[in-house]
Order: sequence, then structure tokens, then C-alpha cells
Amino acid sequence: MTIGIATDHGGIELKQQLQEYLEEKGFTVKDFGAFAYDAADDFPDFVVPLARAVGEGKVDRGVAVCGSGVGASIAANKIKNVRACLINESYSARQGVEHDDMNMICLGGRVIGIELAKELLDNFLGAEYQNLPRQQRRMGKVADLER
Repeated sequence: MTIGIATDHGGIELKQQLQEYLEEKGFTVKDFGAFAYDAADDFPDFVVPLARAVGEGKVDRGVAVCGSGVGASIAANKIKNVRACLINESYSARQGVEHDDMNMICLGGRVIGIELAKELLDNFLGAEYQNLPRQQRRMGKVADLER
């Protein structure tokens, strides 16, 4: 599985730690930046290219980090075929994939620590979309919104 990852200055340290963690677990990681701390950078500059890669199927799933995770989530969800959510607890990291076909997780680099972030990634990446009739019906309604 190929995982895309991106951040702005607010999540640079967490992104680097998560990238190492994912690589240690055997994932291929495509880094969309930022690559160094620069307070003048903006989350859309990094999160949107990641989201486009997710939406176009160039990476299997995405991990976006900004200071709170909110901006990353807002920007990512503007891109067609992306279902991104700010996640701060394990249940939603798994359930968001299983029920809502979430393909991008957003995390707050200033609000969660590395151990929780690893747990959230494990749940996110270990889950699969259930694709049951009720999920298909709901996701069909979401897809209608994109048209």
C-alpha cells in the first residue's frame, strides 16, 4: 500500500515521525512536503497535491497534518473523490473507513502526540470499506454532491 503524507509548518515534526513509522511497518510513503519548518508556508500548498493524488488513485490513502488538522481537512475535502476527516480517537479512524470509505486522515500536529497518532494510523490503515448496501446508498448520496 502506498501512503501519501503532507503537512505545513504546524505538523512538520509529527509528519516526520509518522513517515518513519509507516516506512518501518513496510508501507511505501510518498512525501508531499513540507520538508522543513517555514512559518510562511500554507497547508493548501501541501495538502491539496496530496488530496489530488488520493482522489486520482495515485496513492492508496493519505495522511495530512497541520497545526489542528482542521485546515487540512477542509482543503482536502474540496478535491473530488476525497473523503477526509479530522480524527482524534481510534473508533472513528476505523469506522470512517469501514462505513464512510474515508481515504484520507487529518491529524493535528499541535494537539495529539506521536503514540496516539500511531494508534490512529494503525486503525485507519487496518480498516477496509465494508461496501454493504447501506454504505453504498449513503456514499452514493455523497458522490451526488460532487457532481
